[in-house]
Amino acid sequence: MICVPLSGPLTNANKITNTLQSVKSIKVSGTTVSNYLNYLLESFLFGNAKRYDVKGKKYFEYPSKYYCTDVGLRNARLNFRQQEETHIMENIIYNELLSRGYSVDVGVVEIVESNGGKRTKKQCEIDFIVNRGSKKYYIQSALSISDPSKLETELRPLKNTRDFFKKIIVSKTSMKPWTDENGILHLGLYEFLLNESSLDL
Repeated sequence: MICVPLSGPLTNANKITNTLQSVKSIKVSGTTVSNYLNYLLESFLFGNAKRYDVKGKKYFEYPSKYYCTDVGLRNARLNFRQQEETHIMENIIYNELLSRGYSVDVGVVEIVESNGGKRTKKQCEIDFIVNRGSKKYYIQSALSISDPSKLETELRPLKNTRDFFKKIIVSKTSMKPWTDENGILHLGLYEFLLNESSLDL
C-alpha cells in the first residue's frame, strides 16, 4: 500500500514516484501511483484540496494537498511515528471544515516584492479557502504565532488578497477571539472546534 506520510504537504504522483525511488529504491510508474491516490480518495481514506489562484480565479492542475479522513488511522499506519503537530492540526481543521459543509481549497496569492530596485514575484499560500453558498473565508492554520516574524509570514498572504472576504488565522491557543487592525480574526483552535459559528464571530 502506498502511504502518504504527511497530512497537508503539496504533492502529486510524480513527487511520490521520485520519493519511492530515491528513498526506498522502489521503482513504480507515475500512472500506478496516480491510480493508488485515486483509490485512496474513492475509498474516503483521504480527501484532497486543489490549489486555487486567488487573483487569477482559476485552479492549478497540480500539485494538490491530501488529508487523512481519520488521523488516528494515519498514525497507526505509520506506527505512531512522524507526529508533526503542525500538519496534524491542519488536517483536523480541514476535516472540521468539511464536516460543516464547506468546500475547501488551497489558496495561492502572487505577491510582487521590490528588493534593491528589482521586482520579483513570489507565490504565497493560504492554507484554506472555504466556500458555502454565498459565504467565503480565507483561513490560515498556525500552531504558534508567538514569534512576530512567524505571525507576519502567516498574515502576509491574507493581507495581499486585496478583497473583502473574511480572513481568519487559527492558532493552537485557548485565547478569546479578537480582530486586528487589518480586520483579520484571530481564533484559538479550541474555540474554532467547539463553536460551529466561530467563523462568523
